Amino acid sequence: MSPTDSQPQAAEVVLQVSGLHKAFGSNEVLKGVDLEVRRGSVVALIGPSGSGKTTVLRSLNGLETPDGGTVTIGATTVDFSASRGKRELDQLRDRSAMVFQHYNLFPHMTVLQNILEGPVQVQKRPRAEVSAEAEVLLDRVGLLAKKDAYPFELSGGQQQRVGIVRALALKPQLLLFDEPTSALDPELVGDVLAVIKELAEERWTMVIVTHELAFARQTADEVVFMDGGVIVERGPAAQLLSAPREPRTQQFLQRVLHNY
Repeated sequence: MSPTDSQPQAAEVVLQVSGLHKAFGSNEVLKGVDLEVRRGSVVALIGPSGSGKTTVLRSLNGLETPDGGTVTIGATTVDFSASRGKRELDQLRDRSAMVFQHYNLFPHMTVLQNILEGPVQVQKRPRAEVSAEAEVLLDRVGLLAKKDAYPFELSGGQQQRVGIVRALALKPQLLLFDEPTSALDPELVGDVLAVIKELAEERWTMVIVTHELAFARQTADEVVFMDGGVIVERGPAAQLLSAPREPRTQQFLQRVLHNY
């Protein structure tokens, strides 16, 4: 299922973030983040632990409530300086879907039930329609035979692929991935990355927090390097990962690549 059949051209801005601020107590995690993502593009957020990457991602999905700034996804704008109600956060969630680092599947539900929960209970879509779509999506990631299995019966890689299907079933304008492979055994990483690469080829609009630099180079249109709650540098993936301009970016990449 591709988003391009029913969505406008790729040049349109899907996500606009302006002046995003967030503090946890005295720890200022985001210090005025601006970000723009165009339809059909993939943006990878990279940076050291504690740089604010995941907080940005969770703010886009309403899982964190920023202290200030605005987030616009499609036709929905939330001004966190003025509006912090549940209704506004729900509007962001209606337009985006998150794939979590640790899967976050409901353990008491089967694979199919996990996928149906959001579209049927939250979006109020017909169960038969969503079920048929879910089976197509499960077949695409090689898990149709597991539709009646429970999460504990699946490998980590299989659970993460179910998490991706669950996000796709919501038909979001924006897909968000929070370190989608960091909790997986090394031999399971490839299957999950292959699914995300296919989505990129189909021009799904995605923001991905990742430590997989080779994957970011191959898949992302733009890479954004964060450190200390700010965006230090951004640019085309090949350019930034090969020849970054900023000394802090150079230092980070040298250290990370040395550890591989």
